[in-house]
Amino acid sequence: MLDEKKRRVVITGLGVISPVGIGHEAYWKALLQGRSGIDTLTRFDPSAYDSKIAGEVKDFVPEQYLERKEIKRMDRFTQFGVAAAKLAVEDAALALDREDPESIGVVIGSGIGGIGTLCEQHSVLLNKGPNRVSPLFIPMMITNMAAGQIAICLGVRGPNITVVTACASGTSAIGEAFKTLQRGAAEVILAGGAETPIVPIAMAGFCSMRAMSTSNIEPQRASRPFDKSRDGFVISEGAGVMTLETIEHATARGARIYGEITGYGCTADGYHITSPEPEGTEAARAIRIALQDAGVSPGQVDYVNAHGTSTELNDKIETRAIKNVLGDHAYRVPVSSIKSMIGHPMGAAGALEAIACVLSMGTGWVPPTINYEHPDPECDLDYVPNEARKHPVRVAISNSFGFGGQNGVLVLQKFEE
Repeated sequence: MLDEKKRRVVITGLGVISPVGIGHEAYWKALLQGRSGIDTLTRFDPSAYDSKIAGEVKDFVPEQYLERKEIKRMDRFTQFGVAAAKLAVEDAALALDREDPESIGVVIGSGIGGIGTLCEQHSVLLNKGPNRVSPLFIPMMITNMAAGQIAICLGVRGPNITVVTACASGTSAIGEAFKTLQRGAAEVILAGGAETPIVPIAMAGFCSMRAMSTSNIEPQRASRPFDKSRDGFVISEGAGVMTLETIEHATARGARIYGEITGYGCTADGYHITSPEPEGTEAARAIRIALQDAGVSPGQVDYVNAHGTSTELNDKIETRAIKNVLGDHAYRVPVSSIKSMIGHPMGAAGALEAIACVLSMGTGWVPPTINYEHPDPECDLDYVPNEARKHPVRVAISNSFGFGGQNGVLVLQKFEE
């Protein structure tokens, strides 16, 4: 069980901006239906790119969450982060006007922040000269601005932190928020990730790396985690934010509690700038640290929400890491990747996946890995192929692994008094 000196941290609100739905209810419904949010890219003309598909958030209306003047001062990733945070506060029924603003913090992860603004203003510089670059360019572009603007918009003044661990950023942010609450530095933290990387320069870079799927003819079938025919990840965008509270604070205000975060592990491969360490040793160690932090044995794990990017190396190495930690129990545990449906929103992925774990615990359903048709001998676990499954979940782990070999793992548990 948890060390008595550690404060318990519970989840009381969920905010989602995703390619398959806005709001956690629409998001969860789409995941259980196995509905893909991947389609031909519309943000710009993709005809010159090897990969022409993406998971775009097409129904986001910033005016529903922000004033016009605020919108003009925010990159799209910041707009997503603020909107998801407001949804998480609303879902938690947290009356900010009755709270001590100094006790409420914000921890948001993002891999590349305001890259859209960077591209736009670079074009202005080249075409119109330096005097035409916006004075808002820097404060719109910098990666910490999602966390900063959430605090500004909500009027909260507790710990305000930005975490950048590439595709593990959302998980790292929730993990660091968890530890911040445990040590008593805040009573409430809005934690998660936000990312909007669907811009020409990012697409070009990933295409040059040959990391993305080129299955352009059938976009919704392109993301195929753990399937032998997988050919790369599908870039996407989104945001996920949780309202995290100490159990004392949540109980005192009579909050509904979705679940509890009990463990966090982070390690570094120390191996390569993009490729994971071949044996998955450090990924496995991150899982093991998280379980030890939670006081949970490998045999108690009921569900694994995988990083599952649909790339050749990641999927087989993650499988190896899971088996390393869970042993024979790994073959009895459902393991699924929602990136098969939402694509890879990079710094937001871990937060959206942690939210899926929370909803699995609450509903007793685990989401599927869609497009799973051709078993890979090196990926031989139960990936919940193509259809959601009724399955009780008391303990879930959520894996995230980023470029640079940065690994983050969360343990989430069903709340018990």
